Amino acid sequence: MRTTKENEPQMIMVTGANGQLASLTLQELADRSVPAVGGSRTPGDGQRHLDFDDPASLDLTGVTTLVLVSAGYAEDDMVITRHRALLKAAARDGVAHVIYTSLTGTGDHLGFALAHRATEDLVKASGIAWTFLRNGLYAELFGALLTWTPEGLESAFGDGALSAVARVDLAAAAAIVASQPSAHAGKTYDLVGEPITVEDVAQRLNVAHRTIGLGEYRARLLADDALLPFQPSMLTSIASSIRHGFLGNSSPDLTQLLDRPVTDPLTVAANTAAAMSPDAR
Repeated sequence: MRTTKENEPQMIMVTGANGQLASLTLQELADRSVPAVGGSRTPGDGQRHLDFDDPASLDLTGVTTLVLVSAGYAEDDMVITRHRALLKAAARDGVAHVIYTSLTGTGDHLGFALAHRATEDLVKASGIAWTFLRNGLYAELFGALLTWTPEGLESAFGDGALSAVARVDLAAAAAIVASQPSAHAGKTYDLVGEPITVEDVAQRLNVAHRTIGLGEYRARLLADDALLPFQPSMLTSIASSIRHGFLGNSSPDLTQLLDRPVTDPLTVAANTAAAMSPDAR
């Protein structure tokens, strides 16, 4: 297994550079004066072309540390094929360390967990040094999944708690690990925030919250032509897992990595929900 050496010139690449998590990670690295390059299907200035669906485009020459931001938003077979192709290129081109943005350890009930766990296995089998960042669900996502009605907020989450985490904190954690990858080799971090509920968000916004059943929620999702075929089951699995208490876990890993308190997830979720209210549009 090749590992990064302390005096070896480092090149960090962050995949999915135009996505929200990756772009924040690149900004965090820049703020720390750590050189890094983004890889993207549609690269901007200073970025590399990197199309997971085109293995011939996967040139990782010179890259020592690869921050693999999960190429989700597809069916499992496509996600895993994409990740396998990139890891094959990483091994071929001499990448020394892969940092993979995975899914929190209590997320195995979620509809998209399989692709994350399969990718972890692929990374371990690649022969490359690795670190897994098992990210919790975004506080921004929690707020965005709430529906506004004339009476207030509506959701299928019930009174279940989610250990939501601000996206900026996950980006900071990824930048910290990428800056000194050898110090984190072979480690798995469960990166979650403080548990919050929809009632917490509703109280913060001074509105009511109504719970709907999972069947009604799924039916609404299936009727939404804007969603991709795999998304209704994915979103329903999120609602069911929160509702039934599977995603309210705690872990000190994020606070310890950041060496500071986490960003308040309730504020992030409430601000996201507020921005989607009819009055804000």
